Amino acid sequence: MKIKEIISQHRRDFTAVMECEHCGHTEIDNSGYDDDYYHRNVIPKMKCPKCGKTSPEDYTPRKTKYPEGFVI
Repeated sequence: MKIKEIISQHRRDFTAVMECEHCGHTEIDNSGYDDDYYHRNVIPKMKCPKCGKTSPEDYTPRKTKYPEGFVI
């Protein structure tokens, strides 16, 4: 799964529309956290509820809105 669009964000917590790179299935994910760990490790391992696949090996993580260590 990958982030298709961020719907709302408060500090580092966000809600986004997630999209499967394989089958195109979309869903709203309500548990996002905008830090490097979440973008590099959690999102690529999310399984699509429709096809059951995770992100491909060439997945490129999205940049965070705020730099690491920045206090909001």
